[in-house]
Amino acid sequence: MAQEPLNTAADVRRENRVLMFAMLIVILVVIGLAIVGFLFLEHPDNLLQGQADATSVRISGKLPGRVVELYVKEGDMVKAGDTLVHIHSSLAEAKLAQAESMKDVALAGEQKVDAGTRSEIVQTAQAMVSQAEAARQIAQKTYDRMENLYKAGVVSEQKRDEAKAAFEAAKGAEAAARSQLQLARAGAQREDKAAAASMVNVAQSGIAEVESLLEDQYLTAPCDGQIDQIYPQVGELVSLGAPIMSLLKIDDKWVTFNVREDYLSDLKLGDTITVMVPALDKKETKLEVYYSRDMGSYATWRATKSTGEWDSRTFEVKARPTEPLPELRPGMTVVHYLN
Repeated sequence: MAQEPLNTAADVRRENRVLMFAMLIVILVVIGLAIVGFLFLEHPDNLLQGQADATSVRISGKLPGRVVELYVKEGDMVKAGDTLVHIHSSLAEAKLAQAESMKDVALAGEQKVDAGTRSEIVQTAQAMVSQAEAARQIAQKTYDRMENLYKAGVVSEQKRDEAKAAFEAAKGAEAAARSQLQLARAGAQREDKAAAASMVNVAQSGIAEVESLLEDQYLTAPCDGQIDQIYPQVGELVSLGAPIMSLLKIDDKWVTFNVREDYLSDLKLGDTITVMVPALDKKETKLEVYYSRDMGSYATWRATKSTGEWDSRTFEVKARPTEPLPELRPGMTVVHYLN
């Protein structure tokens, strides 16, 4: 019975040694893995991470109304000129009917002006000319008779003058009557006709304005691409100029990097660089740098030491794929390893 405690103490010491030995092995393994990771992993400063992007075109129109039908879905590929959406506006159609009615009224007025003076007025003016001509003839005969009698000494000079004045007045009345007849036959004045024609043009302009709005009842794709987002649903109202959907120009892609200026020597304009796309099974492709711009003072790396370092600005650098890469999608991460 006295030997049992000794065996238990020895067992405890042996277990402690085993445990310490195991912990030592674990620590050595962790240190070894850390050393291996440090040796084989790339230093963060040698890696640039960018993001793929593409041109997005917003589809909108001048016609406020209700979405009647959508002819495409998000993700559909479309060609330039394909019909995308139908928008109905009862207000625009009512405006068109109003403008067409105004044109009909203006045309009726123009036709009335072009028709000239009514035939009854022309006939009355003709009768007035005939009366004035007869009165002039009588006044002329009276004057001729008085002139002869005056020369014969039968009547006084005053009588001869009175007959002459009556003759001159008759001639004036005849000339005035003929002018009225000419005016009646000519119809409306040139200014009246021009005004009537202008009213027709104004009405036609109103129709053209409404028709230009109604052209946007059916919105079409301005270019080839893929439908990215559709904002309203069928039955919803859209306002003037509100975006209906966005269209991605798949052929116009680029990658944007935010680069500290001391790394710009590796991304000069016109350079071709090799990048890796993790989302495409780490596929490598080539890009050509075509754009570089300072991002401003808000993106400046400030020096942390008083000596030996300096502030560095951040530049936005863009590069295009040198070959078509349809599977590259906007938003994908793109990695470039610096030399």
